[in-house]
Amino acid sequence: MKATTTWTQGTSSIITDNRGHEVTIDLPAGKGGEDLGATAFELCLMSYSGCVNTIFNIVAKKMRIEFTALEVDTTGFQKDDAPTFTDVEVELRIDSNASDEKIDKCLQQTLKMCPVGVLFHQAGVDTTYQIRKMQKA
Repeated sequence: MKATTTWTQGTSSIITDNRGHEVTIDLPAGKGGEDLGATAFELCLMSYSGCVNTIFNIVAKKMRIEFTALEVDTTGFQKDDAPTFTDVEVELRIDSNASDEKIDKCLQQTLKMCPVGVLFHQAGVDTTYQIRKMQKA
C-alpha cells in the first residue's frame, strides 16, 4: 500500500492511493488555505467513520444482519488543547429488524476489527459509541 501527495497550489495537495483514486486536501480559508478540500486531520476522522461503516457491513453479513440503511458519524474531540484527537464518539444509525443485542455485538466486533479504529486505540484515543435505530422512508 502506498500514498503519494503532490502539491498543487497554496496549501492544497492531491493525495493518490496509486490505484487510481485521489483526494484533494487543503486548509480552510481562515487558516491560510483556499478550502479546496478537507484537511489531512479531518481525513483521519473521515477515515475512521468510513472504516466503521465498511467493517460493520462485512461483519453484519457474516452475522446475517440485514439492513436497508447504515450511517456512521464520528465526532473527534481535542481535550486540553491537545494537538490531536483525545476522544472520538461513534454514532451508528441503522434501519434493521435485527435485535438491539445483535446489532450491538456486531458493532463491538467491528470496533475491534476496524484498522483505522485500532490505530486510534493504539494512539490512546478513547472511543465511545451509541447505536440508533432509524426508519428510512
